Amino acid sequence: MASSDISVDIRLDFNAFDHLPSMRYIATDRPWLKLYGIRVQPVPAFTSLSCKPDLALIHRCLPDELLFEIFTRMSPYTLGRAACVCRKWKYTARNPTLWRVACLKTWQRSGMEANYRMVRSLYDSSWRRMWLQRPRIRNDGLYVSRNTYIHTGVTEWRFKKTVNVVCYYRYLRFFPSGKFLYKISPDKVKDAVKCMHFRASKNDCVFKGDYVLSEDGHIELALLYPGHRYTLVRMCLRLRGTTIGANNRLDVLKILTTGVNATELRNWKGSILELVDGWEEDETHDPDVPAISHSRGLAPFVFVPYEEADTSVLNLPVEKMDYFVPG
Repeated sequence: MASSDISVDIRLDFNAFDHLPSMRYIATDRPWLKLYGIRVQPVPAFTSLSCKPDLALIHRCLPDELLFEIFTRMSPYTLGRAACVCRKWKYTARNPTLWRVACLKTWQRSGMEANYRMVRSLYDSSWRRMWLQRPRIRNDGLYVSRNTYIHTGVTEWRFKKTVNVVCYYRYLRFFPSGKFLYKISPDKVKDAVKCMHFRASKNDCVFKGDYVLSEDGHIELALLYPGHRYTLVRMCLRLRGTTIGANNRLDVLKILTTGVNATELRNWKGSILELVDGWEEDETHDPDVPAISHSRGLAPFVFVPYEEADTSVLNLPVEKMDYFVPG
């Protein structure tokens, strides 16, 4: 059979699709296709003189000299927050003069010449890097240690013994002069911050001591409890931070209490820390006050700035937060 003998009708019956609704096809606009083959010049930085970006209203009204003068009156942590506002503020906050003043003020006890030698030898002449990497104690707030323990009550009649969760705090406030204030109390942070100063009364139970910070981040503290028998408290802490340059944690390595001779203390003219320099852990100079190494109440200290004292989570009662993990 030849192929010409077969005929197939392949015509479509277009009338069969008349009952279908008409459809419109919308083409998607793709404007990025017009950028192919076009070189886009990057936006120059603010320090570049080739091109000046369109400044905001505050930058047009506020001269650079006045902006820098405002930044000189900011704390280093406020400078860090201001650097996140815009690019111009970021470059202004990177000015080495601002960080040199902050470093010399923080480590004023080391001396100006020692700080200049250290920034050249260890931090590539960058004062900002020295501020971030060198261990330092923060003075714009309190270090707070929240401690809790279980206390069993007394059995009354036929009822079972009650179990109480006791919460108390240790407070530390440091000063650049080498002095610190110490307070142990059940008061919340928002209440204790009001009396952590040198003008506190005896009823506030705020004690003054001396401290020294080593370059590896260890802190040695010593203070004297006045009373019928003098009790000397020594603490060894380790400084660390949750982020680079934060310095917002103090790990308690040891807390020691020991006795001191009243005659020796009366004739001593230096600081308390120099008095106990070289003492052993189990050494006491008063037979009635033995040397004790404490193993409780060693929760790490958490730094709380003054502006966050009223809103800190450490103010929560034990009913809402029975245990706090400092991190």
